[in-house]
Amino acid sequence: MLAAFLAWLIPGLGHLYQGRRAKAALFFVCIMSTFVYGLYLGGSNKDLGGGRTLGWGRVVYASWRTGDRRLPYLCQVGIGLPALPALVQADRAGDGKAPLWNGFMATPSLERQDFDQFGQPTLNTLHKQLHRFFELGTVYTMIAGLLNILAVYDAWGGPVFIETANEDKKDEGEDKSQDADS
Repeated sequence: MLAAFLAWLIPGLGHLYQGRRAKAALFFVCIMSTFVYGLYLGGSNKDLGGGRTLGWGRVVYASWRTGDRRLPYLCQVGIGLPALPALVQADRAGDGKAPLWNGFMATPSLERQDFDQFGQPTLNTLHKQLHRFFELGTVYTMIAGLLNILAVYDAWGGPVFIETANEDKKDEGEDKSQDADS
């Protein structure tokens, strides 16, 4: 169970805990690179005027507001710790506080103007500026979360031990004892 929790927390960490270093490296590199590429697709440093930019990580955010139920986040949180800043940002948005970390994974406002009272882009601005890349980034980060769920299951199952190898050795031992008897 600990290996499964560690595998959810950071992709590959549960496998590293089990001593399966090659699998740990494979899962970490593949899953995290998919997630980071999705974050890259869902952001931009393009100047939008007044020194404002979209920022990065805009496709991962948690929201349960009417008109913006962010169901993709249920898949994205499968990657564990890398998606948890979105929960911190959602909590701050719910309390009416300014987002942290330059708006990284911040819940966008649903206002009609381009920027909210904190200077963060609204959901309308994100869709207008990122076009299809907003959806592509969302899909990449969702896939990364779902792939990590498979890795968690693999860590929970543990390493596979092949029983046939032990049976073959046992059979060889029986053959030798029969030869010795005759």
